[in-house]
Amino acid sequence: MDRALAELNEAQRKAVLHRDGPLLVVAGAGAGKTRTIAYRIFRLIESGIAPHKILAVTFTNKAAREMLERVIKLSVPVPVWPRQGGPMISTFHTLGASILRDNAKALGLNRHFTIADQDDSLGLIKIAVKESGLNSERFEPRQFLRLISREKGRGVTLKSYLETAAEDGPASFWPRLVRPVWEKYEQALRRRAAFDFDDLLLWPFGLLETRPKILADYRDRWHYLLIDEYQDTNFIQYQLARLLAGPRQNICAVGDLDQAIYSWRGADCRHLRRFADDYPGAMIITLEENYRSTKAILAAANQIISKNLNRLAKTVFTNRPDGEKIDLAATADERQEAEAVARRAAALLEAGERPEEVAVLYRANFQSRVMEEAMLKAGVPYRVLGTRFFERQEIKDVLAYLKAALNPADFESLKRALAAPTRGLGKAALAKILAGQAESLPAKQKRAFHHFQKLLTELAELTQRQPISKVLAHLIRASGLGETLAAGGGDDRERLENIQELVTLALKYEGLPPEEGVATLLAEAALVSEQDSLDLHRQPAVNLMTVHAAKGLEFNRVFIIGLEQALFPHERFGAATDPDYDPEEERRLFYVALTRARDKLYLSYAETRTIYGSTRLNQPSEFLLDLDPALFTETIYAG
Repeated sequence: MDRALAELNEAQRKAVLHRDGPLLVVAGAGAGKTRTIAYRIFRLIESGIAPHKILAVTFTNKAAREMLERVIKLSVPVPVWPRQGGPMISTFHTLGASILRDNAKALGLNRHFTIADQDDSLGLIKIAVKESGLNSERFEPRQFLRLISREKGRGVTLKSYLETAAEDGPASFWPRLVRPVWEKYEQALRRRAAFDFDDLLLWPFGLLETRPKILADYRDRWHYLLIDEYQDTNFIQYQLARLLAGPRQNICAVGDLDQAIYSWRGADCRHLRRFADDYPGAMIITLEENYRSTKAILAAANQIISKNLNRLAKTVFTNRPDGEKIDLAATADERQEAEAVARRAAALLEAGERPEEVAVLYRANFQSRVMEEAMLKAGVPYRVLGTRFFERQEIKDVLAYLKAALNPADFESLKRALAAPTRGLGKAALAKILAGQAESLPAKQKRAFHHFQKLLTELAELTQRQPISKVLAHLIRASGLGETLAAGGGDDRERLENIQELVTLALKYEGLPPEEGVATLLAEAALVSEQDSLDLHRQPAVNLMTVHAAKGLEFNRVFIIGLEQALFPHERFGAATDPDYDPEEERRLFYVALTRARDKLYLSYAETRTIYGSTRLNQPSEFLLDLDPALFTETIYAG
């Protein structure tokens, strides 16, 4: 441990050595917070705390995986999985799913409930909107899903919402529309024995809040709690942390108000501000030394964020060199901006920079289209963050078999599996099957369905005694899916390679009991985030992504495009009437963008930009005017 401590700075060491009682670590950008958390877990284990008594929670599987890998690299003989006696290092949603599975019997649930991903939820909402007699063109289904998600994140159940939504008044218009949609959506989830993402937090919260014995069991299971990105917690996550911390109050919260950028999805940065009030006597430690960026980049970041009032005062510094000045380019329009960035990226790659160490960040998703066109034209390899492995059609087909085998109520997965590959069972046959009238099918279709049922029974039995990788390999062979894809063309061959990759991926669950392995795979597949699916070192390609998606990542060279007033900072529709709107959040978002860069920043804006078919004249972002001109090279007109 002494050798490990020598690798930390003074503030990090204080955070690592603090053992009992509440601890708040205010960690500036690039200040080594993941390392600090990992070393803290290491220190707790070295001091005699059993690994399984430690719970660490973060927001992405990628972050959780990196944290565990760092603990293992410290040469601590720690089992990888909690069921083997290791620490529980997970996301909030994975934790919630685990709590629900553990208590499925008490809640009257199928332990292998389905987790509805975003596409599943949106599909059910669209049906609910239609069944409620609403026009989906006038009332956007995604808006209903966002509203329901926001309410669940605040701890509001359907029952409590129905009570408040019944009230009359000018503010009751949307609640009266949402009420029937939410009811039908919830009914559809329950019929399918499914939970959406928000249920994975709302239901465990209700369980722990109302079942003292179950709460006591979890408090006894985990004596030390670490919460990463505390500023991004919503009401439910905040309350879950408080419940689990309990009277011991051995909670370590790590966060940074300057990087709070998720109020639009219910995050409340006030949770971090009031940590000391929630946990009197808490030790507060600030990590200010940045190990990532040059002095020039940090000077720009500090100038930007210092203008915010709602923050915990700190000045991030670095011992790295001054570094190159920031490039600022003005272009005539968005096409010229994209072409200028693509040319510069091509020159960087030609000079030896690795593609995966270059990123182009933008405020809104629509900006990626013109950027992709420019990269293609310039011959620059690129990837757009957001294309997810588990969202591929063939991967969903394979997983549908597992879901249907383990959760007979999941008719959507049953329908999907029946059609992959096709078995000569059309819509009419499918309708009879779902209506429980399979015996009335013609003989050939009946045989096909009985063969399918037999396969599902085999799979359900295999998941009880075989590792999930072997179950998947059997599934691909026995279903005929592998044979069908192997006989197809180039696209089908690629799909076959993808499902074979799924089998390889499943090997990482070999250390778990078979039933636990399949449950963990299905949960991670449903809960995968954009970052979780990004392997920066697997394929050499320049990264295109929104600033929100870039949170937690870092690159040698970063382009930030579209720095125009009303785009970045963004002019949010309805912000004036949104009670959760935070006028300082856009500045924090730009701070996050700046601090993704290690060595060099390139900023740009377009004097005109076409958005939704209309071309508008732009003023440079106010953020550019807040930066000292001495930080820039001469402004380049790339038009």
